[in-house]
Amino acid sequence: KCDFHLHTVFSDGNVWPTFRVQEAWSEGLDAIAITDHLEYLPKKEYLKADMNTSVAIARPAAKQHGLILIAGAEITRKMPPGHLNALFVKDANALVKDDWKDVVLEAKKQDAIIMWNHPGWVSQQPDGIARWYEEHTFLLGLGNFFGAEVVNGTDFYPEVLQWCLEKNLTVLGSSDSHDPIKTEYDPLKGEHRPITLVFATERSAEAVREALLAGRTAVYTRNELIGRDEHLRPLVHASLSWSGTTFTVAGREWAHVMITNLSQLGFDLVLATPDDAIQLPRELRLEPGRSTVFSLRARSVVEGPHAIDRRVNAVYSIKNCLVGNGRKLEIAFPLDVRITRAN
Repeated sequence: KCDFHLHTVFSDGNVWPTFRVQEAWSEGLDAIAITDHLEYLPKKEYLKADMNTSVAIARPAAKQHGLILIAGAEITRKMPPGHLNALFVKDANALVKDDWKDVVLEAKKQDAIIMWNHPGWVSQQPDGIARWYEEHTFLLGLGNFFGAEVVNGTDFYPEVLQWCLEKNLTVLGSSDSHDPIKTEYDPLKGEHRPITLVFATERSAEAVREALLAGRTAVYTRNELIGRDEHLRPLVHASLSWSGTTFTVAGREWAHVMITNLSQLGFDLVLATPDDAIQLPRELRLEPGRSTVFSLRARSVVEGPHAIDRRVNAVYSIKNCLVGNGRKLEIAFPLDVRITRAN
């Protein structure tokens, strides 16, 4: 669980770097990136420091708490190209240049990777709609432009999700927090910062970087998961446990199925493909960490000597799992159902 867009007092944030580490650790995050602005430094009159200071201060605390700390910087330019984050930078001071193209080329020399921040930010796109420019095509050609924020704070950019799918960019979600997280999201109300789930092979900065470049991510925001089908599908299946999948009932008796949601995220399901012979619930709510019982039965009385004996694929659309612009994740629950004549 990662947040790749955090500010401290060394740019326009209002918290000390070690505080960023402590709050991330208390929320159970595995990694954060501190990405103070390179160009916008409203407190420089009071804080005399170079561009590497915030990460240098945070690093001992991150080591103490077992948190992966990624050195980053925010490249702050007008649209296009807008604001960009350089992650895994070695020397943020070397990124201070007049021409933004020189900045991203220097980032590439440092083997840093580039993400696009809040593409639909209303201060740069007044209608809130993200747009792709020639400058972003230039970035894509560099080879180290890897992803874009589909979610930034409370903003969601559906067109950016579609770009990620079409242009092979990594789906990202970040808080872009400038203040203490708990002043923006109230955990007592079940609120949380947007988080990027990174499907890394191990818990290390190198593995996080590899997974980001490979596009193995999903965004967890509010009560939603956003990402590629290939990543959300196994995550959802791993979250659900069934009491059984084989049922025998007579006539129009009900068969009862129990599903346990092992995750901390509730799932809202809507029947996508009704079955001709079996009546299934139209909607299901799978509460986090709880079991839910639903019932099924024959749509009509079984006539004649033969029973209904078949595999039913109960196909449900998950309303809060988004895999494209307007597209919800669909999952099939295979049920072996045998319905005999009533006695």
